[in-house]
Amino acid sequence: LYLHPVVETKLVVDTSRGETLRINFDVTFPAIACSILSLDAIDISGEQHLDVKHDIVKKRLDVNGNVIEVRPDGVGSRKMEKPLQRQGGRLEHNETYCGSCYGAESIDGECCNSCEEVRDAYRKKGWAMSNLDLIEQCKREGFFQKIKDEEGEGCNIYGSLKVKKVAGNFHFAPGKSFDQSNIHVHDLQAFRKNRFNLSHTINRLAFGDHFPGVVNPLDGVQRMQKQPIGMYQYFIKVVPTMYKDENGHTIQTNQFSVTEHFKGAERGLLDNLAGVFFIYDLSPIKVTFAEGHVSFLHFLTNVCAIVGGVFAVSGIIDSCIYHGQKAMEKKMEIGKFN
Repeated sequence: LYLHPVVETKLVVDTSRGETLRINFDVTFPAIACSILSLDAIDISGEQHLDVKHDIVKKRLDVNGNVIEVRPDGVGSRKMEKPLQRQGGRLEHNETYCGSCYGAESIDGECCNSCEEVRDAYRKKGWAMSNLDLIEQCKREGFFQKIKDEEGEGCNIYGSLKVKKVAGNFHFAPGKSFDQSNIHVHDLQAFRKNRFNLSHTINRLAFGDHFPGVVNPLDGVQRMQKQPIGMYQYFIKVVPTMYKDENGHTIQTNQFSVTEHFKGAERGLLDNLAGVFFIYDLSPIKVTFAEGHVSFLHFLTNVCAIVGGVFAVSGIIDSCIYHGQKAMEKKMEIGKFN
């Protein structure tokens, strides 16, 4: 009791301002390819991080869950060997390639030298790409062949997000995301599919650093999609937490609670909403855990109380035994005289 530290818990109002929230995640999708899957983060302040690639790693998985390839996020593009100029003809030694953005240029003379750059230019304009067969860069890089080669594969995506400490959501969904008339949508036309199996396993989800005794309720959660199309929603209440050990080291982190909901629909009615959404909000109450030792005087008082209690109980037991024995002796003496 005296040598081991005790943890004292307090609830206080969270007065911190201007901080960021780090979200660590590791999610496996056994039936959707890495080239299809994208990650977006949006908060109520209006800030959007679309098709996040920074600090994100994807693992291609075969049907048995074995790792095929590990790579940073992004489909990537192959090196162009003797690419065509916009006006036609092969490049000479000192010439540079400038591919067309097909009407999505934000400034005159802007170049889109890969399929991904063309798709990004369309996303910034809020346009959907109806036919990638007509995009020279996509044909050259074998975009559709890459998607076809990864058909039937799964994907393990892990990494971290750093977002503002305000309510918001981040979600995994198929297709390239963009805003159209202030509505967040995903362009699925490039993949030529109207059904995506978003069955998933959440290997780890944490808001901040680990601390002793923390329980992340979504770790190890597995969900299997039974309807053709649907949206998984996890509503998360994030509780700011501070843990201070006996040496004075402080960990500023978070705990969370969660409720979940699946929103399904028939095929073709909910295409733009297919995905796994984590909608989080922050609690105004902060929990503090502080390790410490009880004072020697308190420890001595507890020891005296324990010793006094032992003596009191011993006296009661001794008195019961003594009086019981006397009563038995009296009964035995009465029996002899009779």
